[in-house]
Amino acid sequence: MESVLIGRLDIRAAGPRCKMLLGDLNGDGRMEMLLVQPDNRQDVRYIPHQVQCLTAYDLEGNLLWQTGKPDPGAGSQGSDYPAQIVDIDGDGHLEVVCVMENRVLVINGHDGSVRSLHELPDPEAHDCIIVANLTGSPRTRDIILKDRYRRLWAMDHQFNVLWTHEGNPGHFPWVYDLDGDGYDEVMAGYTLLDHDGTPLWSCRDLDDHADCIWIGDVNGDGDPEIVIGGSVTVMYDRNGRELWRYEGSIESQHIALGRFRSDLPGLQIAGLDRLVREDDGKGMVGKDALFLLDGSGREVWKEDRKTPGWLTIIEPLSGWTEGALDYILAYRRGGGILPTLYDGHMNAVVEFPDEGYAVHADLWGSGTEQVIIYSNETASIYSSKQADLNEPISGNPLPQTKRLSSSTLYPGGEVPLIT
Repeated sequence: MESVLIGRLDIRAAGPRCKMLLGDLNGDGRMEMLLVQPDNRQDVRYIPHQVQCLTAYDLEGNLLWQTGKPDPGAGSQGSDYPAQIVDIDGDGHLEVVCVMENRVLVINGHDGSVRSLHELPDPEAHDCIIVANLTGSPRTRDIILKDRYRRLWAMDHQFNVLWTHEGNPGHFPWVYDLDGDGYDEVMAGYTLLDHDGTPLWSCRDLDDHADCIWIGDVNGDGDPEIVIGGSVTVMYDRNGRELWRYEGSIESQHIALGRFRSDLPGLQIAGLDRLVREDDGKGMVGKDALFLLDGSGREVWKEDRKTPGWLTIIEPLSGWTEGALDYILAYRRGGGILPTLYDGHMNAVVEFPDEGYAVHADLWGSGTEQVIIYSNETASIYSSKQADLNEPISGNPLPQTKRLSSSTLYPGGEVPLIT
């Protein structure tokens, strides 16, 4: 299957080492690209995570606005950048919520102007931003901040602290209304918190921390299950009962839920096993490998990788073509392997001819998703079919999905329940 290049855009004005977020910032019916640059203190672990500059482009490559000033010495994508696109005030227009200059800023999506600024609840509350519904609002607009590995601060949409939690929250807690009461529970690493911060249950016999968290009806029983990638890959029901664990990986760095196979029941779990790390001081060449589990946690296949590369990121992509099964989008593979869509049989369905990071969404309401591969200099938009970005824009704002308001270097997510 071939991909179609829709546009190749010059994004150098945003500065190097940016992370791209997507959203219909100006409500015109077509998504914009927001390039988030970290400041030059950004590091993989413990020093403050800050946004240096925000730069918004349309899909034709026009620079719409820029807040802050790009720094050629910006940090690196070794951890999350604290910024999300969300309608935080419920007015029907998107804002950018970010940590900048040691404060939380709310920025108007249409022009980059600062709407409001708020003090951090703690000097270390800057590792990432999670959008949640902790107050039973008709809209999801509460905020969770965290430090790297120990604490959470839950705040309402006016940035009043609701509660705090100390534990092992992992990289990016996932929020979901597991009991249907209109409030999100928070899967904070290995511990499930109620919407008021009360611990409900914790996973058992797991080491390190949760790298990513997914929620979906994996086994087809009509209820959501929780799948966590960490020291192992493990699945729990919503009441805290362990259903299975897969210990055939060395480090389950990323997982992704989807319907990747039509010959297997329920959902499948794609995974990324970090076989050999390069940063452990042993001087070894890093290597990782993809794998696929069925809904019962049994290994369906595992990649026998021959090339080096240990920093792969995977996530599911739904709707590349109309009616298609989900694909596994894998990028940052290294070893000469370009960003690729894999099917549930580990076949490379589409190989994108550009190296870089990847984001994906239905960018103009076409009913299918497009993939953007971006680097420090360019952003290349790919689709499964021809499209003309010069066609008139609908003027009807595109919805901002939960996935797009929950951007993270450690992709977690959810698969909607079938009712």
